[in-house]
Amino acid sequence: MNTFAEPPIGHLEFGSTRLAFVDLPALLGDQLEQLPVVLRLLLENVVRNMQGAERQAAIAAIVEWLNHGSSEAEIAFQPSRLLMHDTTSTPALVDIAAMRDALAEAGLPPSALNPTLPVEVSVDHSLAVEAFAQGDAPTINMQHEIRRNQERYRFLRWASKALHGVRINPPGTGIMHTINLEQLATVVTTEERDGQPWLIPDVMIGTDSHTPMINGIGVLGWGVGGLEAESVMFGMPTMLRIPEVIGVRLTGALRAGATATDLALTVTQRLRAMRVAGEFVEFFGPGVSTLSAGERAVVANMAPEYGATTGYFPIDDATLAYLHSTGRDADAVERVGVYARRTGLWFNPAAEPRYTRMLDIDLDAVGLHIAGPRRPQDLLAYGEARAALESLHFQPTSTVGRMPRHPVAVAAITSCTNTSDPALLIAAGLLARKARKLGLRVPSWVKTSLAPGSPAAADYLARAGLIDDLAAVGFDIVGFGCTTCIGNSGGLPEEIRRARDAGRIHPVAVLSGNRNFPGRIHPDLDLGFLMSPPLVVAFALAGNAECDLSREPVQIAADGRAVHLHELWPGREEIAALVAEAVQPADFPRAFAVARENPLWRALEAPATERFPWNPASTALRRPPFASAEQGSLLGEYAAFPLLVVGDDVTTDHISPASAIPADSLVADFLVERGEARDDLNVFASRRGNWELMLRAAFHSKSLVNLLQPGMPVAHTLHVPSGDVMPIWDAAARYRAAGESVVLVAGERYGTGSSRDWAAKGQRLLGIRSVLAVSFERIHRSNLIGMGILPLRFPAGVNPASLALQPGDRIHVDAPASAIAPRAPVTVRILRVDGRQQTIEATAAVETQLEVELLKDGGVIPRILKQTLAAHRANH
Repeated sequence: MNTFAEPPIGHLEFGSTRLAFVDLPALLGDQLEQLPVVLRLLLENVVRNMQGAERQAAIAAIVEWLNHGSSEAEIAFQPSRLLMHDTTSTPALVDIAAMRDALAEAGLPPSALNPTLPVEVSVDHSLAVEAFAQGDAPTINMQHEIRRNQERYRFLRWASKALHGVRINPPGTGIMHTINLEQLATVVTTEERDGQPWLIPDVMIGTDSHTPMINGIGVLGWGVGGLEAESVMFGMPTMLRIPEVIGVRLTGALRAGATATDLALTVTQRLRAMRVAGEFVEFFGPGVSTLSAGERAVVANMAPEYGATTGYFPIDDATLAYLHSTGRDADAVERVGVYARRTGLWFNPAAEPRYTRMLDIDLDAVGLHIAGPRRPQDLLAYGEARAALESLHFQPTSTVGRMPRHPVAVAAITSCTNTSDPALLIAAGLLARKARKLGLRVPSWVKTSLAPGSPAAADYLARAGLIDDLAAVGFDIVGFGCTTCIGNSGGLPEEIRRARDAGRIHPVAVLSGNRNFPGRIHPDLDLGFLMSPPLVVAFALAGNAECDLSREPVQIAADGRAVHLHELWPGREEIAALVAEAVQPADFPRAFAVARENPLWRALEAPATERFPWNPASTALRRPPFASAEQGSLLGEYAAFPLLVVGDDVTTDHISPASAIPADSLVADFLVERGEARDDLNVFASRRGNWELMLRAAFHSKSLVNLLQPGMPVAHTLHVPSGDVMPIWDAAARYRAAGESVVLVAGERYGTGSSRDWAAKGQRLLGIRSVLAVSFERIHRSNLIGMGILPLRFPAGVNPASLALQPGDRIHVDAPASAIAPRAPVTVRILRVDGRQQTIEATAAVETQLEVELLKDGGVIPRILKQTLAAHRANH
């Protein structure tokens, strides 16, 4: 029996360099081919980074996984790099700045706290679409971005100077996941171990849920919350239970007309129907080989939408072709191929590894699709938008002019998801070219925008001759960033706003993004359809979201001719030919290098101090109170009032919004009282460095229903002892002052959506000790634990509706620290206001022993501080 005491080490020679590697085929023999490739990558990481008996046990557990397709064993995963964006890095770096203060106040040097692995930050989440449909829109929007965010950007520049290994990619360099694909990912990299160079897989994590986009080129990476990233940044491994792996077998090939977007939306619907919740997903089968790396990346990007941790495509010739096409070093690309083949990480289209569960998708059966109007998994044929909107039964107060009752208010080619593959942008450009030739124009009420993930897109679109064609139908480039996808859509057209306020319309967004939750795109838009970039152009031309483009014309041309979609839609060969002609490898490094020299960014001055100098008058950056080693544990036995009771699919956008701060809100009042202009408040995401504001922003969503007492104003709840309806933070403060505990009760998929840690931080500041839900989305569950909040999963059949909680009911939670273990039972009693009691056995939604320790410590930040203090004292 193999005890795995001495895992075999192999060597490869490239020129005069001899590199060591973990020899997986020698370690497992024929069993290696049975393992999913994602588990082979985890196995390599375990062998290289764990030691002694723990390593032997972890290897044995991964092999044992083959017998059951699941495991209870925990392993330590060590990523080699960390990726962040500006609105997740800002709160994390604010935490670090505050922790440095805490260390200094305890007598330690602030520099005792420094990242131990490379951290790459992309400033991509703050670009708003103010100017559009004009050639100088990128310059105008960039100027607005720098003006609004200069204090926060100076702070980021301070962090890059004060903290080792933190590099900032400034505004204009593109979207983080596109940068990762085009610039950062190596697929295979090297490291020095005991004086010897090693070849290792490029494995990473990112503080954005769409980090799995990099899975499209064979890099194992996934999204984590900012709190987990902070722990990894300072040397803690990512502890995970050996994951269940869902294999998605692809057969056939995409038919004419279908795009990678259509496949991604299909995969999302099919996997959500399987109730995927945190499993790793891996694609296999002969259909994989028919997809380009760009197409695979589109599908991988939407892993959080289909509920998965990963959406992994193994390394093959398409991976190498992509690396060549984006200007990577030829020798480095050769190393990727040689290493992957030698270590058993190379894709075999005939292989059928052991998976926990499997799903079959025939690529030939994938048609043109849209998804919505409120969830990414609600798949529709492209002609079914009308039926979906008719089911809402909106009745306008009157009809005036040409505007339909469901006009397209925003049409955005946006997001890394569908702008990183040149084929999708060129397809949109070709459709625009054909529409331009026929004299078609976008109606005046449609706000159009094109925000590619990469500045290289401007080069290849120009070389293809498509820039003017896109501009002719309103799709001028507005900049290079997330824009509309993250809620930075700017203001709505005036005629849309007036008609909406008058009740004459129920406007709709169409976008090539990845999420369409109510209020995400814009606070006043609760309907949105996801679709491919060429379909965005088509719906923009129609101007009517109820248009059935499968039968009805896109538009009537000036000569009276009805123009249908099939006349405008580009063919696959037409797209491929223009991609080959227009896209040049040199575009990618050159455009990125130029963008990194952004003069507006470089003109920002930043302090050169070990500790950040907080400004007490700032509305953007405040030292947070939870950055303390004294932050206590919330575990224990207590009877609590429910602060809120909510239903299914409560997203992180509901819990902690990112979009524009409404000018008529209490949050706006808070800012105006501190000197801000009511008509220029920026977005919630830009204020994540200010804990006082983010506390007030918690649960600020028009579409969130508080079941405790329906009909309350936005971000309000019932303070049960007084019977008063008040802002949630005020009610929380009253409970705290009275010494009362509070909890939150939720339905299925609580915390779906973005990775934002403020969705958990806000709940901690509100005093929520535990969240009781039917199910949790993976990253939000991790973030709750990272803030010391206990997530509890209801047993089958118990949910907010069945509990029917009434004002005055309390919830008794029996969760002492000594009783908490991974998936431990926790007794919960409902104490009815009429004296009745109901006992429920909930389950601690805790996956690893490290998570148990975090709950006992009160969260990630106290643990980091305690460990840093202890290490310093031991060394001095």
